[in-house]
Amino acid sequence: METDFFSKLFIFEMANNHMGNVEHGLKIIRDFHETVKGYDFRFAFKFQYRDLDSFIHPDFKNRQDIKYVKRFSETRISEDDFLRMKDEMTRLGFTAVCTPFDEKSVALVEKHNYDIIKIASCSFTDWPLLEAIAATKKPLIASTAGATLEEIDNVVTFLEHRNKQLCLMHCVGSYPTPDRELELNQIDFFKKRYFPIPIGFSTHESPADTDPVKIAIAKGAVAFERHIGVATEQYKLNDYSSSPAQIKSWLDAAVKAYAMCGVTDRRRDISEKESTDIRGLRRGVFCKRKMSAGEKVTREDVFYAIPSADWQILSNDMSKYKIYTLKSDVEAGRAVMFDNVEVVNIRQKVLEIIKSVCELIKQSGIKLQDKLELELSHHYGIDKFYECGCTIINCVNREYCKKIILLLPGQSNPTHAHKIKEETFHVLYGELSLILDGVEKIYNAGDIIVVERNKKHSFASKTGAALEEISTTHIKADSYYDDDKIAETAQRKTYMTFHADWLKKTIA
Repeated sequence: METDFFSKLFIFEMANNHMGNVEHGLKIIRDFHETVKGYDFRFAFKFQYRDLDSFIHPDFKNRQDIKYVKRFSETRISEDDFLRMKDEMTRLGFTAVCTPFDEKSVALVEKHNYDIIKIASCSFTDWPLLEAIAATKKPLIASTAGATLEEIDNVVTFLEHRNKQLCLMHCVGSYPTPDRELELNQIDFFKKRYFPIPIGFSTHESPADTDPVKIAIAKGAVAFERHIGVATEQYKLNDYSSSPAQIKSWLDAAVKAYAMCGVTDRRRDISEKESTDIRGLRRGVFCKRKMSAGEKVTREDVFYAIPSADWQILSNDMSKYKIYTLKSDVEAGRAVMFDNVEVVNIRQKVLEIIKSVCELIKQSGIKLQDKLELELSHHYGIDKFYECGCTIINCVNREYCKKIILLLPGQSNPTHAHKIKEETFHVLYGELSLILDGVEKIYNAGDIIVVERNKKHSFASKTGAALEEISTTHIKADSYYDDDKIAETAQRKTYMTFHADWLKKTIA
């Protein structure tokens, strides 16, 4: 993966800090080699190549009043000397990176066989140069200081179309960069906008400031770049270049940040001590009354308190998907223990039902708002849901009420009546068989049926059906079934929240 290639890559930008002196350049490489020993990162040195004979206009050569002409001319170094430094960095195990500023320098980078080409911020939209760089087979790192969003979009698209291996660097071209201008949230922005391109951080803040690298790591930047150099009696460092000691502090901060951020792409490991400490604060399940063998342990029958005992059922275990049946009697106030219950976990059955219901919703073409209350009515238990039951999505329940009722193929809803609520069914999809006051009739999509108060009714569908129920206010205790066993069935409803994205993704 591209991210793996650039992951934990720390780039030392020498720029012109070799001062045109190859021996000083070699000293910088060797001093930083000593500095990075013991760190579990990948390190790179970066040079800058310019063909000064063509890069600087003939009329401006040797001008001392133009900052960059003066700087580049005074620090000119030969190709042989660059190769000496490049060979030394390679010998010491550094990844070799180079920034070419003109087309001749791109050819020289290839000739010298650098590992990575870096595109400088000032060259980010230099299209003739980008064409030459893109024609190479080298992985690329590109800094974005000063670039507009449109320019970044265009360059990323340009490089993606050429199948270039790219790391995009958030960068602010202010030397040194004050805190208020660091804009580290751009890392989040780039990660989202340009996924899966890895995002790095090319930084120019004060070398004494180690907070930005910590924040950048926490935000998911994978590669990091700093200007470096070595001060001597002859050569001074500028305000944004780091000494070996400052780089050590910078890398120590990075190590600390990685340690604090922990693992990625999976749930962290939970220590035994953490589990034990947290369990000690969890409430145990105790019987409110004496309960007999064969009874189901429901929330109405228990209370929760600390301390809990080892192997005791906890309040955290009282999921709507788990059914506990006692093997032996438990006195009032005593703990409910795992070794004294039979456990049935219906979660997988519920998930399979939801998958079937979602297929029916998609077939029906009904559009539903996200996060509506959903209830599975399983009048004779979850095991018989496909025979007797239905799915109800509650849309509104005020002085008026609206629900969507879904029947899977072969499913029926038992005979019942309402004393307070009057309802109207509007068939939206499929074929519905409805028995109203003892008279059965088949209804299809578009049909409307009024069910007055105290009218017994039941319904079923051979093919699957979706209907809209519009009624007066729904009251939970206002359903009276012919079969008294239904009222006696414990946990005959499972309540959930309907998520609209269930219709687009696999439910697990």
